[in-house]
Amino acid sequence: VQLVESGGGLVQPGGSLRLSCAASGITLDHSAIGWFRQAPGKEREGVGCISRSDGTTYYTESVKGRFTISSDNAKNTAYLQMDSLKPEDTAVYYCAAAPYYCSSFRNHYGHWGQGTQVTVSS
Repeated sequence: VQLVESGGGLVQPGGSLRLSCAASGITLDHSAIGWFRQAPGKEREGVGCISRSDGTTYYTESVKGRFTISSDNAKNTAYLQMDSLKPEDTAVYYCAAAPYYCSSFRNHYGHWGQGTQVTVSS
């Protein structure tokens, strides 16, 4: 199983970025993809998750209304669309995979990508 994130970068406050998580060795139809982030000096926290198995998507409170998670099963790729970015969104963003269902717990996910840096700064 391999997860490869891309799309990070430097963006001004209020701007947008779209992160991609390309998966191989698993099919998104039978997997949940979680997005996490880790800021310097802080613990890794959940951002949200999508599960095609039960049709659920959830977001942590701080990103609701600004971030959108989606997936393209034909491309076996999940996305994290981030709008109205704030400096406090600066972090390394990771995608992670688990069988079928979402969870906010990191230990639920057995496969992780390498992470991509997102920096929100003027």
